[in-house]
Amino acid sequence: MNGQKSHKPQVSVVMVPFPAQGHLNQLLHLSRLISSYGIPVHYAGSTTHNRQAKHRLQGGNNNNNNNNNNLGGNNDIHFHDFQLPAYDSPPPNPHSSTHFPLHLQPLWDASIHLRQPISELLLELSSNSRRIVVIYDSLMAYVVQDVRDILNAESYSFVPCGAFTVFLGLWDTMNHVLPFEIDANDVIPSCNLPSNEGCFTPEMENFIAENVHKFAGLENGSLYNTSRVIEGKYVKLLERLSGKNCYAIGPFNPVEISKPKSEIQRHKCLEWLDKQEKESVVYVCFGTMTSISDEQINELAIGLEKSGQKFIWVLRDADKGDVFTENETVRKLELPEGYEERVKNRGIVVREWAPQLEILSHSSTGGFMSHCGWNSCMESISMGVAMATWPMHSDQPRNAVFVTQVLRIGTVVREWSRRSELVRSSDVVSAVTRLIASEEGAEMRRRAVELGSAVRTSIAAGGSSRIEMDSFIAEITK
Repeated sequence: MNGQKSHKPQVSVVMVPFPAQGHLNQLLHLSRLISSYGIPVHYAGSTTHNRQAKHRLQGGNNNNNNNNNNLGGNNDIHFHDFQLPAYDSPPPNPHSSTHFPLHLQPLWDASIHLRQPISELLLELSSNSRRIVVIYDSLMAYVVQDVRDILNAESYSFVPCGAFTVFLGLWDTMNHVLPFEIDANDVIPSCNLPSNEGCFTPEMENFIAENVHKFAGLENGSLYNTSRVIEGKYVKLLERLSGKNCYAIGPFNPVEISKPKSEIQRHKCLEWLDKQEKESVVYVCFGTMTSISDEQINELAIGLEKSGQKFIWVLRDADKGDVFTENETVRKLELPEGYEERVKNRGIVVREWAPQLEILSHSSTGGFMSHCGWNSCMESISMGVAMATWPMHSDQPRNAVFVTQVLRIGTVVREWSRRSELVRSSDVVSAVTRLIASEEGAEMRRRAVELGSAVRTSIAAGGSSRIEMDSFIAEITK
């Protein structure tokens, strides 16, 4: 989605991400899209999390040059590194009563201290630009509240969830009564929608109440990492409810992945994928904020082995608040004795950061067993890969419904109502077999491929996402 290059407008965009990988990643990809229009972008966050965002960026020529203030040779992205006050960075707890990453709460509480340095940055930029446009993760509303006091500044919230899930949340808070009539049968899935119970901790609910809800209405409009091809009706409903523009300008992630010039730069799992048959491999990854118990790891391992299907399994613990510090509390994730040797001919276990976009875009990948974080959902949808849904927390349970019941490009590993139960190996076998080796799965994969093609077309010239991106750029540069 590259815009026509032109002289730099007298407009500067300031990105304010929330310090969690799925949030950092989406706004860094959006920064690249906006900078392609010749607009300078200032990515403002903590020193550690700016480094994390650059280090883990996929799908572009960033060369992992983390010491460069710019990104991938693009001189229009500038990183502003701010220090957070000291905060605890405990290890994740795989035995918690909820899978929500409570161990990251100290980091998120510390992040509100970015208000002062970011306000100072906005004031500095405002004196050198005709207009400042602040794009902030909706969870960072408290931090950017001073934008209201800058005459030549305006703000847009980035909503890190899908429009379907956001609409359902509003539908719940309004007791299913909207200020206008809708065809509920056309909008609400016929299945029993998962409850919000267990999605968040009380601590996070309080954080949202104090730092997000109190600043509702701060934004001029909202940006979504989605496409009207898949969520058009929900975007329209959100626009009617808010009375403001909701720009569906996704997918943010690159949809054409360039191969590195040297084979040495390729991850070993990609070389392994090259040798497999088309759509024969299931990719297993639960994101960066999920920690599962040793017992659950064992059941998943047995299930993947018994399924007889090929797989790539990313086996990592959840991120800590600072991913660059190591300490003695790092948990060693154990597999059954002799496991990797037994499955070596049809499975590979990756214990480090994996190139997810490249895996999903590979022709040998036939399915994605996922926690259903929205970032992962959009990457899978845009690459045309069907999913096996295993939601863990946050917006994930309803994202899973969207994938399986609305788009019909996925199958269920575990229902949200059974979240307190151990997922048995037999459940894993059933889901993987259904996704990769059944007629039902073949139909899901066919729909996923068609939908992926439509989503990719939406960001090309004349596509809906491209048109909305051009419209947004026109709005902020007028």
